[in-house]
Amino acid sequence: MKDNGILARIAYAALALSIAANLWFVGRPGWALIPAMLAGWYLADMMSGAIHMYMDYRPCRPGVGLDRLYFYEGSRESDDYQALFRRTMRRIGPIERLVFDFKNHHPRPDALGRRRLWRQIGSTVIIATLPASLLLNLLCLAAPGLGLAVPGWLVGGAISFLIGGTFAQYFHGTLHRPHNPWFVRAMRRTGLLMTPQAHQIHHDTLARDFSTNCGWSNPVLNRLFNHLQRRGGMDRRGLEPGA
Repeated sequence: MKDNGILARIAYAALALSIAANLWFVGRPGWALIPAMLAGWYLADMMSGAIHMYMDYRPCRPGVGLDRLYFYEGSRESDDYQALFRRTMRRIGPIERLVFDFKNHHPRPDALGRRRLWRQIGSTVIIATLPASLLLNLLCLAAPGLGLAVPGWLVGGAISFLIGGTFAQYFHGTLHRPHNPWFVRAMRRTGLLMTPQAHQIHHDTLARDFSTNCGWSNPVLNRLFNHLQRRGGMDRRGLEPGA
């Protein structure tokens, strides 16, 4: 846990410095910056929904005991469950753990809201958004030497996408707890974040409204889901771990 705390602080600091550097490359804001940032926010919402859809319906690896964890009937705070959990997690990789987490979230949605920030966004920062932000830094630095210019509005849109992607699972967690910071409530009032009532539609059906940031992309992803299901994909048996 101590090592995770150190890693978290390093990752947070690196991402904050990288995004601050990218903000400098935005330069003087122009009229195109606001629509670019809204487009970046939309794409981050769509990414949250596409990943959610894939993780929900991707079958868990069979034969490793994930079904026993999922259908465990005793207390999940018990020593027996914790020992079973540790044994099972050692047998699977990080992607399979994420797949199980998404499925385990459906019958126990409030557990996501109780998780620490690092548990919610750590893998996203390390695997995706920190490398992407650093690449944007390098692109902006190298472009003038190559006789190129990266438009400020494009950098602003990329920053919006990076922030929305980084905190997607945190925003998802805020939908499953009663008390949230002021900025979450303010963003809900402006439509930049969705409400728990809107997200409940997903939990009621498990077949629509997979996006969890603002929900703007749900109409498009709902059509994609229906298309895939008509073609034989998105088998509901994938929603739960099998033996």
